[in-house]
Amino acid sequence: MYKYPLIFLAIFLTSCSTRKQVRNAGPAKQPAKVIGGNVLVRSTSALQYIEKFKGIAVDEMNKNGIPASITLAQGLLESGNGNGSLAREANNHFGIKCNTDWKGPTILKDDDAAGECFRVYANAEESFKDHSVFLKRKRYSGLFELNRDDYKGWANGLKQAGYATNPRYSELLVDIVERYGLDQYDREETSIIAKEKREEKVQEEIAGKTPAEVKSEPEKAPVAMKIYEVKPGDTLYSISKRYTLTVEEIKILNGLENNDLKLGQLLLVSK
Repeated sequence: MYKYPLIFLAIFLTSCSTRKQVRNAGPAKQPAKVIGGNVLVRSTSALQYIEKFKGIAVDEMNKNGIPASITLAQGLLESGNGNGSLAREANNHFGIKCNTDWKGPTILKDDDAAGECFRVYANAEESFKDHSVFLKRKRYSGLFELNRDDYKGWANGLKQAGYATNPRYSELLVDIVERYGLDQYDREETSIIAKEKREEKVQEEIAGKTPAEVKSEPEKAPVAMKIYEVKPGDTLYSISKRYTLTVEEIKILNGLENNDLKLGQLLLVSK
């Protein structure tokens, strides 16, 4: 005679246990996207990237004399707003490769050749700081003779010094600076004394290197970026087929929210 009451009791206890588990579970997590074997939770827009890294770009400008606008523009362009695989997997936002004086961890990525060695950083801030150190090389010394608010001169100087192989590299940087008003961050420092000390320190560091040291210091191979300019009749699908990417990958790399394209729009088409 206890058969049915026992069944009702079991159902009641199971129901209570289930409700308790649901209450303790918290909000459900959205599944991550899996693209090309990489798990991507969400993409970062250009504005989000700027907001996240503008502080360290200004700090590096005040310490080393590199315009914050140029640092941010290079970071946005080289890393695809931080969505590129090198930025995600190695915290490398500037495409800086290994050389004989790099003692840190490394990662292999295809660039000018297959399986090239790139530097790996513990976090993005380390990448920004190493970018400043990298530009202190003799190869880029002429840039520090320019005014800090001359972002066009810096962009052109980086191209002339061979930072990247793309013939439109300087134009791309200037376009990014002006599109997002990045030159506003070049005016963050107001202390004339601090500026003079910084410039003096930079010149002392450059002048302090002997010719032998400069000669023995390995140069970085130019970064081979793939930038595509949208032409009449182009669609994300046709571009994706041309560069063996998926439509979703192109959208993530460029922070696109939809499939709309504009004539002359520049798209990052390399991971």
